[in-house]
Amino acid sequence: MTGNIHSYESFGTVDGPGIRFVVFFQGCPMRCKYCHNPDTWVVGGKMLSAEEVAFEAMRYKSYFTGGGGVTATGGEPLLQLDFLIELFTLLKKKGVHTCLDTSGICFEQGDARYEQLLAVCDLVLLDIKHIDADAHRQLTGRENAAPLAFARFLSERGKPMWVRHVLVPGLTDDDGALLRLRAFLDTLSNVEKVEVLPYHTMGEQKYRALGRSYPLEGVKPPERERVENAKRILRAGKYGRE
Repeated sequence: MTGNIHSYESFGTVDGPGIRFVVFFQGCPMRCKYCHNPDTWVVGGKMLSAEEVAFEAMRYKSYFTGGGGVTATGGEPLLQLDFLIELFTLLKKKGVHTCLDTSGICFEQGDARYEQLLAVCDLVLLDIKHIDADAHRQLTGRENAAPLAFARFLSERGKPMWVRHVLVPGLTDDDGALLRLRAFLDTLSNVEKVEVLPYHTMGEQKYRALGRSYPLEGVKPPERERVENAKRILRAGKYGRE
């Protein structure tokens, strides 16, 4: 089986625990206004076998310190679910910690392949873009029913999960929405960490290189006080998440 792979990062430190080998999958069904990897949206990566990707990752296994391992990100890895399962299966046979960084947008209730995925996935980083369906659709082009269902699916099965929320001034930093997101997180039993990721403009140059207009032209990163405010709200749930 082959997968469409955009690129690798051999020394990732922000995509799960420890030092990680990060595999960027090509392709994504969403069009997030703040996306900093628009070059991963459509076809354009390399077609590689799961064995080839695993071989490349294993070259760096000696660096997987602090609970490190391999993280699949994108793009959207769940868009290539069968390939993802095969890759993680190979890595688990080699004793490697596996982590999935996803929006959950491709999740379909009742698809048995997700049970197979969880059997070989140690940790899920779930990026919840917005708790409100209409706002989520305006921000990403898709509604949030699938991501929230995926979060509940992971909770029901006790799969460790870190929740990520990108804080964009005027789009995702409303206190009411943050409180509703926290209330949702408090219904889950598997959230180990909540990360607030301040919006940045590093993707702007990629849009220009691709000949596209940048959707958030003029939007500045959030002030530190707003970031700390979001952390206080989202980490004040019943689990006292850090």
